[in-house]
Amino acid sequence: MNLQDFENEVLEKFAKEITDQFFLFIENDRELFQKYLRVIGRASNLDQTNKTLGQSVKDYFSLDNIKDENNNPVECKTPKSKIISSYTEHCKI
Repeated sequence: MNLQDFENEVLEKFAKEITDQFFLFIENDRELFQKYLRVIGRASNLDQTNKTLGQSVKDYFSLDNIKDENNNPVECKTPKSKIISSYTEHCKI
């Protein structure tokens, strides 16, 4: 494996689970996590808040959804982050 192949493999894997990593980052940063809890408290809707944040990751990094054979977005139901129950896997556009 050469450097470019390795680079592509790492970037593809990272993009696939970037939303999970984003929420892990919030979860592991005390100040951000406190702000996150306040935002949820004001919004009163955990699911919508998380969906909006997840969409912002996709938009900010110009990513697309990975699709299955039926052209449906691929969902990971086993995130590492404890503050989300699932996330859509992404790839570079």
